[in-house]
Amino acid sequence: MPAAPAFSQHSSVLVVGLGNPGARYADTRHNIGYRVVQELAETTAFQPVPFSLHKRTGAFVAEMPAGALGSGAPKLILARTATPMNTSGGVVNALATYYRIAPAGIIAVYDDMERDFGSFILKHGSGDKGHNGLKSITKAMGTKDYARLSIGIGRPPGKMDASSFVLGRFSGAQEHELDFVIPDAADYLRRELL
Repeated sequence: MPAAPAFSQHSSVLVVGLGNPGARYADTRHNIGYRVVQELAETTAFQPVPFSLHKRTGAFVAEMPAGALGSGAPKLILARTATPMNTSGGVVNALATYYRIAPAGIIAVYDDMERDFGSFILKHGSGDKGHNGLKSITKAMGTKDYARLSIGIGRPPGKMDASSFVLGRFSGAQEHELDFVIPDAADYLRRELL
């Protein structure tokens, strides 16, 4: 498969944090994508960029103009889905259509049980690893040709059900580590976008 073009070659890039809306899910493992995108909105520009509900797409959106990341950087559209994780695809497809962004200019930020807690990596066009949010995006868009920022949350302990694990909260020690992991993931993504 050919390498994806650098994100800097796109006029706009869409970064979507996957998660479940509502206070009940706010600090769960499944919502780490929301938290990384929130960090980007709070620390990328001189002032935090607020999210507002984009009624036509069903997402909370924060827009940063071209060059906010540095000279020659694309316009950055940050989004958090306002629908359940398993139906993320419709929202991502609607955002891509509204902003006229090709799949190669989209980055989905998600929780990954296959990665060690706190590790992260950006890949283009890989599989969904059984993640329902990614499955929904691939189905709605009809392609795997988008990027994924995988944030490791570790494996469920013992025989714990995977859905209970991802909908559970991080331990106190892990929450402390996330004070470093989330900014590091946001910095990593900023560098990849230049």
